[in-house]
Amino acid sequence: MNKLRKRLGFFGGIILLGAAVLMTGCGTVPKDADSSSSSTQAAEETQTSPDYVLAADDFANLQLDDPTKPVYDKYTLSDRRAKGLTTALPDLTPYKEGKVVYLTFDDGPDDKNTPAILDILKENDVKATFYVTGAHAELHPEVLQRIYKEGNAIGNHSYDHDYKKLYVSPQTFLAEMERTDEIIHGIIGVRPLILRAPGGVIGHFTKAYGPALKESGYVEHDWNVSSADAAPNHPVAQDFIDNIDSQTDQPVAAHSAIILMHCSEGHEETVKALPKIIEILKAKGYTFGVITPMTPQPW
Repeated sequence: MNKLRKRLGFFGGIILLGAAVLMTGCGTVPKDADSSSSSTQAAEETQTSPDYVLAADDFANLQLDDPTKPVYDKYTLSDRRAKGLTTALPDLTPYKEGKVVYLTFDDGPDDKNTPAILDILKENDVKATFYVTGAHAELHPEVLQRIYKEGNAIGNHSYDHDYKKLYVSPQTFLAEMERTDEIIHGIIGVRPLILRAPGGVIGHFTKAYGPALKESGYVEHDWNVSSADAAPNHPVAQDFIDNIDSQTDQPVAAHSAIILMHCSEGHEETVKALPKIIEILKAKGYTFGVITPMTPQPW
């Protein structure tokens, strides 16, 4: 996050590539939902979870070089404040070894496309990152638990994806993120340290957002490869395959490719495209990672 200001300034110089990548949007999600999880269940799920990194109280153990393990915090921000613990992440050096691709899926979980995507990932021995909304997590806690238990990473994507509420100020943005953290923590017993701004940071973040996110211990990642599976012209699976195939040949994705896709309702074509996308990426020599606070920024 300490590089966010530089990255935002750099966006101006890559406007053409940014326009191609940002031609997607994110769908809407239900506004009201009830959680069916309990604190006891969350504690039990944590004990049976797959390998992941659990942040130390002071975050001192987070300078890692493994892109395959999710990173979580056992405390919510309110817990940290109550205990007098730091909420701010230290400066972290991104790992840049190898040729790593990060499959990311926004706006879920739902009860149809997300499970289908999880099935494909499991069949191909691949992990991915799911940026979830609080509203969908409340609706489908069992799917969120499955994402977690199968070793995929979970990131925060706001409560209900409402730009008018989110981007009033850094404070309103962080309030949405903290609300969603509490929901996620209530379901799986940990909270993510990663988030994705709905719609991306371009056109939404001002210079004030970077320091505010750092102080609350969040790292934001956009993307440098877009499937365009949320484009308004209703593209189909082959379009997504072609988009990802061509964009991963570009220099910006040579060593680290963060791919934007969606897993919520209405994204059946993404499910259809995923096996071929994975095949192509493996043939290009990528290994598959999950987003963590140490993941290199996409630009």
